[in-house]
Amino acid sequence: MDGLAPIDGWALLAIFAKAAGYAAALVAMGGPLFVATFRSAPGDVLRLARQLAVSAALLGLVVLALRFGIRSARISGMGLEGAVDPMMLGLVWDSPLGTAALWRGAGELLILAVLIEGTIGLAISLLGTLLVAVSYTLVGHSLGDPRWLLAALVGAHLLAGAFWVGALAPLHRAAGLHDGAALLHRFGIIASGTVAVLVLVGLTFAWLMIGSFGGLFGTAYGWTLIAKLVVITGLLGLAAKNKLRLVPSLTSNDSSAPDRLRRSIRMEIIAVALILLATATLTSITTPPVNL
Repeated sequence: MDGLAPIDGWALLAIFAKAAGYAAALVAMGGPLFVATFRSAPGDVLRLARQLAVSAALLGLVVLALRFGIRSARISGMGLEGAVDPMMLGLVWDSPLGTAALWRGAGELLILAVLIEGTIGLAISLLGTLLVAVSYTLVGHSLGDPRWLLAALVGAHLLAGAFWVGALAPLHRAAGLHDGAALLHRFGIIASGTVAVLVLVGLTFAWLMIGSFGGLFGTAYGWTLIAKLVVITGLLGLAAKNKLRLVPSLTSNDSSAPDRLRRSIRMEIIAVALILLATATLTSITTPPVNL
């Protein structure tokens, strides 16, 4: 199939590592965004958001280091030997991945400050969130033309996605609390705008990468994107169900609402994982039609 790179064990490892890196970055970024937006949320919920952000930031640093070895192994063709070869690692470090790693690593370290309660700790962690978002504009498909537009789209997409993904676990916790309904209702209102940004930005970026409907159905990139869009549609359906049916049921004290809402949020988390795997595949082993 056009635009599909050879797939071997290292390519698969690269996909899973990149997906793990995406997940870690989104949760790490989402923690400070959640805390900043819902500062009046129950203490237990805010504490979970902070703890997950810190754990994700630390995981992101580990994955970032692993990706250097994986990238070195892939470009050298030497397997495990290439993964630890100083010269090959130096070449990877001198590539855009090295520049992005500096920004992302600094951002993830700053996000650790979210554990410091108060304005200063939150401000530092939000700066870290911004640095992580910027790091993703320095690599991958965002390096194409028009450069400024692609970078802006990627940054906006990441921040909107991080707000949503980083809120899932805290909202799952809030669904089981007697005072969690107000938080879930408020999130639904704000998330409506976030979803609009995600859809608009994502579709614009996809069109710039594909360029035509022929590219959508005639390339590996296009078919992977179609699979991603199918899962995104399901995710949006779950989100709409939560907002329009389950959260109102929770507000009306329906005894079955908390369990149904938590189950739906868990399904959202699974859908997000599939979307991240599809995204990692798009950026690891496929080439956008505009670059073929």
